[in-house]
Amino acid sequence: QLQLVESGGGLVQAGGSLRLSCAVYGFTLNDKPIAWFRQAPGKEREVLSCLNSPGDTTTYLDSVKGRFTYSRDNAKNMVYLQMTSLKPEDTAVYYCASTSHSRWCVPVSLYDIWGQGTQVTVSS
Repeated sequence: QLQLVESGGGLVQAGGSLRLSCAVYGFTLNDKPIAWFRQAPGKEREVLSCLNSPGDTTTYLDSVKGRFTYSRDNAKNMVYLQMTSLKPEDTAVYYCASTSHSRWCVPVSLYDIWGQGTQVTVSS
């Protein structure tokens, strides 16, 4: 069974940091890409970044460039999202996702394997 499980969310003050984790089950990081998304209340889900199976990262959202760092541990089959200098506007449910369609990052509509999400709340 293909499964993603996020953890590490919580409440943090503005300027603080959090590290989110995404545990991968049923496939390896060499087989599929992993993307990070977030969805704030009342807003559409937006893609932050994607790590393709060879390990290259693409950051899509300008507002997180320089603040969010993506990494993976192939031995643990885990992906991480290190978030620093957090802002209240970063408050959202964060998801990791993958796709059954490719080893490479794909258009948003093709992500069909999703975690349950983890809540990040940044207070001002």
